[in-house]
Amino acid sequence: MKTLVLFIFVTLPMYVTLPMYVTLPILVVFSPAPAVASEECDNQITVDVNGLVCDFCARALEKVFAKRDDVESIEVDLDKAEVRIHLQDGHTLADEELTQLIVNSGYNIAGIRAGCDS
Repeated sequence: MKTLVLFIFVTLPMYVTLPMYVTLPILVVFSPAPAVASEECDNQITVDVNGLVCDFCARALEKVFAKRDDVESIEVDLDKAEVRIHLQDGHTLADEELTQLIVNSGYNIAGIRAGCDS
């Protein structure tokens, strides 16, 4: 991926006492988003969970997923009632298995999204 740099010159009329023209240079830079963000998103699963209301709920789910070798980290957002699971590189977690882990912990799943789409 390359960065595109453009120099644009714009000529504008300027009236002080006599008509004059002023040429202003404008620098425009187009740069693609870093690939790192998409790689991080490839390893993220977001789960909407019903019943997440307290810090104890968050700790219980963190313990369940901390035991797994395929999970790098987990974030529980009580305000949004969602769990973001970050998987180790090269690992996957099937929706059925993910659902079973959360249901066995006493919660219901409202939805599962792969990636960083929030």
